Amino acid sequence: MSDKKVLKPSAAHPITVEPNKARVVVTVGGKVVADSANALTLREANYPPAQYIPRADVDFGLLERTDHSTYCPFKGDASYYSIRTGDGVAENAVWTYEAPHDAVAEIKDHVAFYPAKVDAIEER
Repeated sequence: MSDKKVLKPSAAHPITVEPNKARVVVTVGGKVVADSANALTLREANYPPAQYIPRADVDFGLLERTDHSTYCPFKGDASYYSIRTGDGVAENAVWTYEAPHDAVAEIKDHVAFYPAKVDAIEER
């Protein structure tokens, strides 16, 4: 039995997930790692919005799963990937919630990228 706390979004800690009307393109080391017209924008409390991109729109040939993991009481257990390009490795630059909590179920089968660990996350 897990003793991890599960919290639900509220007025004090709002979370919304909405389709992004723009095309989202993520580049690293001059390579396109993700290109999607089906991204979701997750807005959580006072954090910057995060773009969650369907796994089908990500070049997993450039990603390597790592042992790193974190837990968010609002979203669940996160798994991580590093991005390997000719320029090196961006460690734990990508995260995903493979079994997210019900409040954010829409982000299942999506990944998100740390803006500081990629060249760009563009909304076109």
